[in-house]
Amino acid sequence: MDTLVRVKPLCHLSDIPESGATAVDAVLHDGVDSVIVLRRDGQVHAYLNVCPHAGRRLDYAPGKFLLRNDTLTCAVHGATFQQSSGLCVGGPCCGDSLREIPLRIEGDEVYLGEGA
Repeated sequence: MDTLVRVKPLCHLSDIPESGATAVDAVLHDGVDSVIVLRRDGQVHAYLNVCPHAGRRLDYAPGKFLLRNDTLTCAVHGATFQQSSGLCVGGPCCGDSLREIPLRIEGDEVYLGEGA
């Protein structure tokens, strides 16, 4: 007999303020990690909550991020990333990118996408 497993959403769109972000714990293929989910101009992007420069979390307090216009700034060393691409455009890891986490959105629910 087949068993149907209900997949729990990472969060709801209503949990992410417009031009804001939230942090969620997600079970990825390589373990449980903190993921930052950003929402801006109707688009939702997710990245591993780890700066490629020093391997530290991007938030300055759990779930609190330095956001300005289309950028996300690492609270530890000031690396600045484009929210829409994850590309570092300033700071010690300029040219590197955040690890993107694929998403799937169904109605108000945000799920991990294929390959997460």
